[in-house]
Amino acid sequence: MKKKPVLSWLFYDFGNSAFATTIMAAVLPVFYYDVAAKGVQESLAASYWGYSQSIAVLIVAILAPVLGAISDYSAAKKKFLMFFAYMGMVASVLLAFVGEGDYLFASLLLIIGTIGFSGANVFYDAFLPEVADEDNIDRVSATGFAFGYIGGGVLLAVNLLMIMKYNWFGLPNSLVGTQLAFVSVGLWWFVFSIPLIKNVVEEKKVQPGRTQSYVKIGFSRLGRTWKELKHFKHLLLFLLAFWLYNDGISTIIKMATIYGRDIGIDSSSLIIALLITQFVGIPCTFFFGWLAGKITAKRALLISLFIYLAIIGLGYFMTTALHFYILAICVGFVQGGAQSLSRSIFGRMVPGDRHAEFFGFYGISSKFAAIFGPFVFALVGQLTGSSRLGILSLIVFFVIGIILLFKLDVEKGVEQAKAHTNPNDEPVIRS
Repeated sequence: MKKKPVLSWLFYDFGNSAFATTIMAAVLPVFYYDVAAKGVQESLAASYWGYSQSIAVLIVAILAPVLGAISDYSAAKKKFLMFFAYMGMVASVLLAFVGEGDYLFASLLLIIGTIGFSGANVFYDAFLPEVADEDNIDRVSATGFAFGYIGGGVLLAVNLLMIMKYNWFGLPNSLVGTQLAFVSVGLWWFVFSIPLIKNVVEEKKVQPGRTQSYVKIGFSRLGRTWKELKHFKHLLLFLLAFWLYNDGISTIIKMATIYGRDIGIDSSSLIIALLITQFVGIPCTFFFGWLAGKITAKRALLISLFIYLAIIGLGYFMTTALHFYILAICVGFVQGGAQSLSRSIFGRMVPGDRHAEFFGFYGISSKFAAIFGPFVFALVGQLTGSSRLGILSLIVFFVIGIILLFKLDVEKGVEQAKAHTNPNDEPVIRS
């Protein structure tokens, strides 16, 4: 194993995950509700946050095919990675300058930061086969997730102390602690990017010839894969289910904190709960991997989705910080398991000679699907004046996803994948 490049690659995940925890999930939603959207009707503040999330995901989804094409055809992955990473870092730092009523500025910075975070990840993921050997690529990939959980959790814990115990840091109040938390995300992300910049060397290889623009290449590949899904009926059935329930999952992740603030739970309790989710998720992800080996991945995934239905029910009736802590533990229990099992089920039903193409479609299409959950949450909350009904609306995503999963036959999906795999590693489609 190339230890130095691998460790440097892992540390980037350790650093950039702070954006996912502090900015996307924990601190910024509370700050947005209490400060940036101050003076805005309460239910509208949660709705505006939901709309901002949907816009960010839509832009990322549109960019993803183009960035994937650049990653495949360009010899400048590191330059593109750092361009987007710097965009995210700068947006994080600038959040410290958001004041009362500046919800449009905050939304803009959230969108820019999300584009930077997600755009950089396209190129970061593309480095995995270059830093890891073929026989340990799965282990390195899984370790990357673990580093991300730890790095994001550690800085979130520090940020929590800066906000709750601001006097320990010589700060005048929790608002300044929150603003410095945003700055810390950008700095943390930058510091732990340095090893990748210094030690990960991009392979100098002959790039495939290109006669079209990156935009045309990216979207033509996306369209081609979509057309070919008719040959993989069970894979398509799984994708439809995945788009629905994963949209519900991602909406819970993005909206949970601002929803909790909207129903009156104090900001410190909300951030502690997110910290609980972060660390509960590490062992529970491994537990669901073990459970899948005992009862099949599909059944283990269904268990996690039924628990999500219970989470939504708890969220609807939630009134105290204790309820939110219980919800955080439940989310931590199933979040990593549902995502990892979805990836492994999909991987089993993909033709052996076309992993990159189909996993690229898997990632891009899920980004498009993830637009609707936050939008529905925001729209229902705005129309009814109740974010409780907004969270309840997510039941539809899980129920339909579960129904489709019950119709799924994974083994038939595996057979279809084998039937359309070319032993000479040349993609073919058979009628």
